[in-house]
Amino acid sequence: MEPESQPSTFLGLSVLPISILSIVLGGLLVLLFFGDYFKRKRSEVQTIAKPEPNAAQKPSKPTQPISKKLHSKSHSHATEKFQDQSKRHHPLDVNTLKGHGDSVTGLCFSSDGRNLATVCADGVVRVFKLDDASSKSFKFLRINLPVGSHPTAVVFSNGASSLVVAAQTLSGSSLYMYEEGNVKTASETKQQSKLPLPEIKWEHHKVHDKRAILTLVGTSATYGTADGSTIIASCSEGTDIILWHAMSGKIFGNVDTNQLKNNMATISPNGRFIAAAAFTADVKVWEIVYSKDGSVKEVLKVMQLKGHKSAVTWLCFSSNSEQIITASKDGSIRVWNINVRYHLDEDPKTLKVFPIPLHDSKGSTLHYDRMSISPDGKILAATHGSTVQWLCAETGKVLDTADSAHDGDITGIAWAPKSIIMGRFQLNGILVFCSKSTFSSL
Repeated sequence: MEPESQPSTFLGLSVLPISILSIVLGGLLVLLFFGDYFKRKRSEVQTIAKPEPNAAQKPSKPTQPISKKLHSKSHSHATEKFQDQSKRHHPLDVNTLKGHGDSVTGLCFSSDGRNLATVCADGVVRVFKLDDASSKSFKFLRINLPVGSHPTAVVFSNGASSLVVAAQTLSGSSLYMYEEGNVKTASETKQQSKLPLPEIKWEHHKVHDKRAILTLVGTSATYGTADGSTIIASCSEGTDIILWHAMSGKIFGNVDTNQLKNNMATISPNGRFIAAAAFTADVKVWEIVYSKDGSVKEVLKVMQLKGHKSAVTWLCFSSNSEQIITASKDGSIRVWNINVRYHLDEDPKTLKVFPIPLHDSKGSTLHYDRMSISPDGKILAATHGSTVQWLCAETGKVLDTADSAHDGDITGIAWAPKSIIMGRFQLNGILVFCSKSTFSSL
């Protein structure tokens, strides 16, 4: 009987390896299946953990000090917010205000920097509320000028509650002063769903005969016995400049450059001087003399800036009203000290001379169309066509250049007088400019 048991034993020994092999192969198949399953699940988890840039989820906390974390997060937020803009003209471009129906011809900040007024060839004045420079949209007040009026310049006349607009019509240049309507009581305000539109308080027509107004500037008169009222200077394309009292519309005085035609005129920040750039190389400066009651007594010519070899295209005062910066077609920028005893025949002095660091494709020096100095006096912004340059006011060195800051020629430029909110930060040194095609701020 023993020989019959051997085949059974041999069969059992041969079946055992096959069973073990089957178990091993089955285990490998299970591992491969679940491995692929978990791999796909992990991929799904990673996809959920990394949303699209536009998804509104909080970014992971970076492993760096708290003092740097806020800045990093804000910078990342700002970058994401503006990288989806259809067009950015320069890395410093913060935001763009769109919606104007035609060329933007002028702009102006309110004294607190929270409101920005623009005038457009579509006949509309828009006053934007700059609650946050990083906003995707801005609330604005729309003011329609009388039919046939094409606004060319604007200035605030009393904080943010009133403004003066220069406009051109077929009969000549006009000035309109708009002010908020009568203050409503609390009950009247609740019943009224919308705030009343500003009303025309005064208007003057043919203020420079049929000549257009080139520049309109205003400032709060604080020098000497001045009462702090806002005074405005309108400069025509002829040779005349008129000084106005902003609230009443009264004419304080007239001056004539007698230089064939004006390029522009401006008032010093403290309301003491008027300076004009015209057809010739010399710049004339007048002093506004105030009476004891704070009103304007007279306007006297007190000095002349001589040194340029060709016409001065633009000028601006320093924030302390003691210096004037001029740009000329002779290719130079000059800084003048006007804090002199002119009544003793002391002449203004040239403090610095810089070459204009802007050239065309052939290497020829270009002239500046507009200039404006920052409130802290450190940066000089200048434009030519659609190009903007930032210069160090101390050395004249180029800090940055935006070759095509706008699609069209720049028609206005202004620094924010105070810091502006952007997200969680207060930003200083905001430069705003407009052009024939759109409106943008840096």
